[in-house]
Amino acid sequence: MLRDSLGGSANQEVIREIDAATTELRLAIDELRELAQGLDPPLLREGGLRVAIESLAERMHMPVMLKLKLDERFSRSVETTSYFVVAEALANAAKHADASTISVSARRADGCLILEIEDDGRGGADPAGGSGLRGLADRLAAVGGQLAVSEVAGGGTRVQAQIPCE
Repeated sequence: MLRDSLGGSANQEVIREIDAATTELRLAIDELRELAQGLDPPLLREGGLRVAIESLAERMHMPVMLKLKLDERFSRSVETTSYFVVAEALANAAKHADASTISVSARRADGCLILEIEDDGRGGADPAGGSGLRGLADRLAAVGGQLAVSEVAGGGTRVQAQIPCE
């Protein structure tokens, strides 16, 4: 409606920004509908964890470096839990950390999927202080996993998740 109200004389950069925002909102609405139904995001079901994490990274408005050693599919519960850990950690870094870059790594080691999400922001994340990290810890505990949140030397936060996958 906003785009239509501007008419044909609107600045093309403004039109591009409105179109981009519209696309992002449609994707967010689709994801919310899926989540409200308790389902995995379609991209995760169809493409797997690597593709889903890459999609999350592409939607961030800051650089996200990926180190994903995910050459296999995992159980649905492992992939779903992993997806939400990465999504929440990225959202927290974008909202609260004042970060300029984020890195996401994922690898299988000793029968577990190990996720690490690290930002270069101001640090100070506290799982006891907000519902997002507490919710992640609960989600991980439900599948036998563990969450660790720590400060990064020089500033920033590291979120580590360990999820049994055997």
